[in-house]
This record gives sequence, structure tokens and C-alpha cells, in this order.
Amino acid sequence: MNIFVGSMSDASTEVKATEASASPAASSASEDSASFTERYSEVLGKVNETLDQVDWNQMGRIGKIVGIFAAVIVAQILIKGILDTINLLPVVPGLLELLGVVVVGQWSWKNLTTSEKRNALVQKVQTLRQEYLG
Repeated sequence: MNIFVGSMSDASTEVKATEASASPAASSASEDSASFTERYSEVLGKVNETLDQVDWNQMGRIGKIVGIFAAVIVAQILIKGILDTINLLPVVPGLLELLGVVVVGQWSWKNLTTSEKRNALVQKVQTLRQEYLG
């Protein structure tokens, strides 16, 4: 019976000690949150001041340029991924090479077989060159 009473008194002492230590921690936590709120307000104030000083017309141009570069980079990554995937398939690269040879052959047959066709092609190239290059 003595052991039980002793344990009870030790337990009640521990509970009182924990309550006493909890109250300074609670006040410390509220102080930390108040200081965090103040710091947060200061940082937001500084960020707003900095953003008010920015020339947004210039930033619009820079943003467009950065956006174009980002779009080009993403497009190149996607194209590379597609080409790598096509190259992994065993038959497709050979078929694409064959298709290229067939298309070049047809174009050559259509545009280079006679001297009139060759002259018309040269004339067309010169016309396009003058039109676009001046």
C-alpha cells in the first residue's frame, strides 16, 4: 500500500512540474508567433516596395522574350524525345529513310527531267530570291 501512495505522490508532482513548464513554453510560442508575424509583415512590406519600383512595361518585353526562349526549349526537348522514341523502333528509321529517298526521287523526276523544267525551276528560284532578299 505504501508503494501505491508513493507512486501517486510522484505522479502528481510530475504533473505539476509539467504544467509549470508548459506555461512558459506556451508564452514563448505566442511570442515566437508574434515575432514571426512582425517579421512576415516587414518582409512583405519590403517586397511590395521593391515591386512598386519596377518598370512593368520593360518587364513585359523581358517576359515575352523569356517566354519565347522557354517555348523554344520545351519544343526542342519534345522533338528530341519524339525522335528518340522513333529511333527506338527497329523498322521506322529505315522506312523514313526510304520515304525520303522516294520523295526526293519524285521531286527530281518532276522538276529536273527536261531542260524546260530545269529552266523553269531556276527561274522560280531566282524570282523567290529577288522577292525575299531584294
